[in-house]
Amino acid sequence: MATPTDDVGLRFRVGLTALLIAIATWGVVDLVLDRPQEWLSVHVLVEIGFVLLSLGSVLYLWLSWMQTRRSLGRAEGRLAENEVDRDRWRGRATKLLQGLGAEIDSQFERWSLTPTERQVAMLLLKGLGHKEAASVLDRSERTVRQHAVSVYRKSGLAGRAELAAFFLEDLLLPMDREDDEELGGAQG
Repeated sequence: MATPTDDVGLRFRVGLTALLIAIATWGVVDLVLDRPQEWLSVHVLVEIGFVLLSLGSVLYLWLSWMQTRRSLGRAEGRLAENEVDRDRWRGRATKLLQGLGAEIDSQFERWSLTPTERQVAMLLLKGLGHKEAASVLDRSERTVRQHAVSVYRKSGLAGRAELAAFFLEDLLLPMDREDDEELGGAQG
């Protein structure tokens, strides 16, 4: 699909090419009309130089533009591949997060949390404070605190940090073997 920028670029390339070819043609016509007696004169050499420079510039510019276009095509191909990889990763991550969400919900069920306590617990897991959770739920901060205390009591956890650790502790990214050895050496 051609974009307005592509049209401007094409008009520029065609216009510049036409100008350079016109300069070369003008130089050839001037040489023919002058009918120089001596071909090694400064005037003739300058005219031939302008013609060759103009034609060489056309050739150089078009080769450069074609190389740039090929390079752009390769970059677009890599971008498309990266987008496919990104979408594949997002799909896997979404499935994993849905599974995590289901497991969190199951745990809330085992703790016998009420729907409001579940909402409060989820907001606390997301990192919101009592005041922010109260704003999201359109409840008073005191009510949210009471629900949070109930969540901690039913779960047997001491507070927000333990609630987060309960669900998120094992979500740390795997470490390299070197990191494992360094930690093992520091601990042992």
